[in-house]
Amino acid sequence: MRAMQVSYAGGPFELVERAVPEPGNHEVRIRVEACGVCHSDASAKNGGFPGQIYPVIPGHEIAGVIDAIGDGVTEWRVGQRVGGNCGRCERCLRGDFMACLNRSIHGITRDGGYAEAVIAADQALALIPDELASIDAAPMLCAGVTTFNALARCGARPGSVVAVMGVGGLGHLAVQFAAKMGFETVAIARGTEKSNLAISLGARHYIDTTSENVATALQALGGAQAILATASSADGVGAAINGLTSDGRLVMLGVPGEPVPVYAYQVLYGRILTGSAGGTGIESQDAMRFSALTGVRPMVETMPLERAAEAYERMMAGDARFRIVLTP
Repeated sequence: MRAMQVSYAGGPFELVERAVPEPGNHEVRIRVEACGVCHSDASAKNGGFPGQIYPVIPGHEIAGVIDAIGDGVTEWRVGQRVGGNCGRCERCLRGDFMACLNRSIHGITRDGGYAEAVIAADQALALIPDELASIDAAPMLCAGVTTFNALARCGARPGSVVAVMGVGGLGHLAVQFAAKMGFETVAIARGTEKSNLAISLGARHYIDTTSENVATALQALGGAQAILATASSADGVGAAINGLTSDGRLVMLGVPGEPVPVYAYQVLYGRILTGSAGGTGIESQDAMRFSALTGVRPMVETMPLERAAEAYERMMAGDARFRIVLTP
């Protein structure tokens, strides 16, 4: 099979021929139809993540068709469309897969989806609805489930004001999910360029950070019950907390490169600063099912597998509109 691998930390993407892998116990082989290019792929490219292996095939937003099944697999069959944590350690069994003791992560500690085939653990799979194309499903397995879970757990009730900071790869999905969940959705971004897009995605209000004070604008709407920070501006996060209601929650999805300036008085009366990342297989399935039912879709650019390096650089430069998907 063809694959794009990275041979060492900081090394280039290389188009290589690999033997088609065979599934082991409680594993399936997926014929990859689409694999999203995610900012987290920088860990595969540059190293630094605990347990990182080389050479490695990056890619964790994987959508495709099961074409082989290993011993012990009972819940899946050849021909099903799926997206693919070890799923078996104590932390995974408790639903906390981000703290997986075995660190089984596609594109980091095991080969990922920048390839024509990939091996996945049966407990990490999510069934893709028939209504969802593979190129739309792939981003749902990271960006989609991340924003969906953050909104589902944010504590806001339908009709509450919920704000999304950043209208990019994560934000354009968060705005759609928030609107479809019945929240009074506010999009927050720099400049007016994305105003019309945000409104078309379901936002009822748009705040331009270059001309408005975010906290003041949110308080004018009664205060936000939740704010999802999908952009990675530390100062922006610190300033936005004052736009929450007294018991509101700011959920960080983006990762700033510097400390977030938060002061005790900002959280003293019940405001919460928290974070959210990814989701389990069943949570990914929930996100895709909700997407299929409500029409939430990622905005994607597609590229063939051999252009993975170009896709990665375009994503890292912030030029993607808004997710790039490789189509092996």
